[in-house]
Amino acid sequence: MTYINNKAVKKNTFDVIVIGSGISGGWAAKEFCDHGLKTLVLERGKDVKHVVDYPTAMMEPWEFEHLGQVPKKLKDESPIASKTYIYKEDSKHFIVKDKEHPYIQEKPFDWIRGYQVGGKSLLWARGTQRWSKYDFDGPARDGFDVHWPIGYEDLAPWYSHVEIFAGISGNKDGLETLPDGEFLKPHEQTCVEKHFSQKMKEHYHGKRPVIIGRCAHLTDPQPIHYEQGRGQCQHRNLCQRGCPYGGYFSSNASTLPWAQRTGNMTMRPNSVVHSIIYDEKTGKASGVNVVDAITKKERKFYAKVIFLNASTINTNLILLNSKSSRFPNGIGNDNEQMGKYIHFHSFITGMSAEYDGMLDSKNEGTRPNGSYIPRFRNVKEQETDFLRGYAAGFSATRSPVTNSEGLGMELKNNLNKTEYGNWHVGSHFMGETVPKETNYVKLDDKQIDAWGVPLLRVNVELDDNDRKMAKDYEEQMTEMLTVAGFKNIKANRKTTWNPGLDIHEMGGVVMGNDPKTSLLNKWNQLHHCKNVFVTDGACMTSNSTQNPSLTYMALTARAANYAVEELKKGNL
Repeated sequence: MTYINNKAVKKNTFDVIVIGSGISGGWAAKEFCDHGLKTLVLERGKDVKHVVDYPTAMMEPWEFEHLGQVPKKLKDESPIASKTYIYKEDSKHFIVKDKEHPYIQEKPFDWIRGYQVGGKSLLWARGTQRWSKYDFDGPARDGFDVHWPIGYEDLAPWYSHVEIFAGISGNKDGLETLPDGEFLKPHEQTCVEKHFSQKMKEHYHGKRPVIIGRCAHLTDPQPIHYEQGRGQCQHRNLCQRGCPYGGYFSSNASTLPWAQRTGNMTMRPNSVVHSIIYDEKTGKASGVNVVDAITKKERKFYAKVIFLNASTINTNLILLNSKSSRFPNGIGNDNEQMGKYIHFHSFITGMSAEYDGMLDSKNEGTRPNGSYIPRFRNVKEQETDFLRGYAAGFSATRSPVTNSEGLGMELKNNLNKTEYGNWHVGSHFMGETVPKETNYVKLDDKQIDAWGVPLLRVNVELDDNDRKMAKDYEEQMTEMLTVAGFKNIKANRKTTWNPGLDIHEMGGVVMGNDPKTSLLNKWNQLHHCKNVFVTDGACMTSNSTQNPSLTYMALTARAANYAVEELKKGNL
């Protein structure tokens, strides 16, 4: 059988194969299809079409059998998945069940997955902060781990590219540490959040700004969003069900239907990618081996370019499992660094407090967003006994207090009263973990899953640097909350929190200039197999303190457009 003449091969040959349909895979599909390239998107999970496959989107609370709660039996069957805040009766069908997709924990790691078309873009928290030059310079500044091969200026135009299409709300704050973007109108801070912001401005002279968060919600839809079939965010705060209005950005509502309309995309759900096929003669990848998730039948698909967007851990798995005579340890893994330097965001602590001022005011309705405190530690120079820094969320709300005392008419009257207590203040910590060789994933030598793919062994943990950072956050936030006049200030350390529960795992196939210490070049190509690109979280050299999805999207759009130009030149 030859590559050129076999009809079956031709039928299964595309210009580009994109592995994964989540937030970065959707962007790869959109960019290639916009350029007229026939693109196959392989998704290991079920199909989920926008609107029609959101079964709980319009359900009322009383229509749920368990009033929104998940029965203990189901929680016991998925002890890892049930730990995440989005595992609820209205959304658990979008989260992988533990027993169906096992992995091996050498150390506790809560791997939260969404196997369906659109992946976790249906479930993300939608925070979309740009990185600054200080974030890209971080590893070079403190001299710890691989240096980024690109800087903020390389990515800035691609941030704009994806922000305009996705729709990002935010305020132009003019911060050096958090560059402004192409924003729709911002959400409004509550009066107590504004009070906190003003007190921080006065006390720290602008060095600890508190701003409204930037997020992927359509607060003021533009023609490009209506063209996608999306409408204004309704502030329902039911995003985890899938939004029938397209009010927040997801692959299902935005990039995938856009790519589909070009006529250039073939979507193939239920396709578990086993490995990448490497052609020893051409020195390039020629396609992928796929196992049908339902029938278990094996198939091969071919393309000139392959994009890995399977999500961080699965991208590592596929590459490590892509073995050949040339690459016995996984495609592109000459330096044997693949799977190492896994990093993540630490959410191991938070703060709470009360405020007894402004009791003549209260917040009305709901808001799918909160305030945000950009990183202020170790930004320009090393100033603490720990490396890197942290950002923080912040919110202040005032909710009715329910009085359930009494019996009969007294109880009824008490329940009908609407009374408000003090303002409640909350903050969550998001710390940058430093990539380490000892945090890794690798293939098990013997055990395989239901599709014949080796099980993954995960060895990832927090270290003293992370604990010192969390302690500093608690101390600094206590000081800041005290300055603002808040009371009953408490640090809430999460003793059962494990890495992975952040759902921000990154690394393992990192970018860098030196093939001895990195796997990808500045265009996200494998150093040793140029037609394989990695643009999901696996490519991240470090993680800084911003929610990562916006950066994945920008990196993907940049790399895809580079690949298009290289294809035109005949270089791929």
